[in-house]
Amino acid sequence: MTGRLRTPLTELVGIEHPIVQTGMGWVAGPGLVSATANAGGLGILASATMTFAELEAAIAKTKAQTGKPFGVNIRADATDAPERIELLIREKVKVASFALAPKKELIARLKDAGVVVVPSIGAAKHAVKVASWGADAVIVQGGEGGGHTGPVATTLLLPSVLDAVDIPVVAGGGFFDGRGLAAALAYGAAGVAMGTRFLLTQESSVPEAVKQEYLARGLQDTVVSTKVDGMPHRVLNTELVQKLEHSGRTRGLAAAASNALKFKGMTGMKWSTIVKDGLAMRKHKDLTWSQVIMAANTPMLLKAGLVEGNTQAGVLAAGQVTGIIEDLPTVQDLIDSIITDALARIGALAALPAEAPVPVTHS
Repeated sequence: MTGRLRTPLTELVGIEHPIVQTGMGWVAGPGLVSATANAGGLGILASATMTFAELEAAIAKTKAQTGKPFGVNIRADATDAPERIELLIREKVKVASFALAPKKELIARLKDAGVVVVPSIGAAKHAVKVASWGADAVIVQGGEGGGHTGPVATTLLLPSVLDAVDIPVVAGGGFFDGRGLAAALAYGAAGVAMGTRFLLTQESSVPEAVKQEYLARGLQDTVVSTKVDGMPHRVLNTELVQKLEHSGRTRGLAAAASNALKFKGMTGMKWSTIVKDGLAMRKHKDLTWSQVIMAANTPMLLKAGLVEGNTQAGVLAAGQVTGIIEDLPTVQDLIDSIITDALARIGALAALPAEAPVPVTHS
């Protein structure tokens, strides 16, 4: 039987282990989320690539597969964010996760309904802001991760955030085993969040051939590109990414506009909704219109790679840990091994002899 590590995160959410499976678009569906929850971690559904109806169905399916707490990741700048929040409240979802800082009133609404609010942030000042608005915890992701959080490494970003806020801080970016969890707890974090490590599990819906593509890569095989969606995005360095990197601005925008049309058709979004979302992105992310058009490119490129398995036409989001992961365990085995290893390493540190300092004398 696997031991347990009680932290402010496990107590806040009511989970067994301080491990979070992040809300990866096209990857974090009911199967992966429920497997994580049943193994004692916190699984988070990715709703940015779902219509409202699809999110309703995904929540229902997840609840049918687990009775344990799970979360949903919501785009804070989406025009229907308030409606999605009401859905979470109605369905008694335990955690609301956000890739961007949600508005103060949205946090208040969720907290009044008993939903735990956990935004993801990439700087200490952002953690201070959301904490002042009532966020219950934050996930801080360093540059090793696959998100848009900037180049600062987790080893520097994490302590800066821990020093800035007094709410639980979950460390993300570069974590994949018990050593990482033990190290994060030693820093003062309340747990770790992992994306790529959960993508490379048996319950992940990513096609097997694509998983093998990840496993074949080394530590130098990811690249931070701005040609995927106009912002820094860490992906596998594939032939398509190289073409994007060397493409002209006009060609890139044309391709992005074409993919935006495909995404509109797939989701049934109205043009008015797309324009409103674009205006919201410009306001909250301080983007140019070119970057807004590029952002519409991302869902289709990721879908081609992570859902359809077409690595020639799609991109593969990846953290740097891709280059060090060598297997595809079940989620249960992964979480059990991380906790067992972390407990052993913490125990070994506790057993180290502690000697009193030698007094310094001055002659």
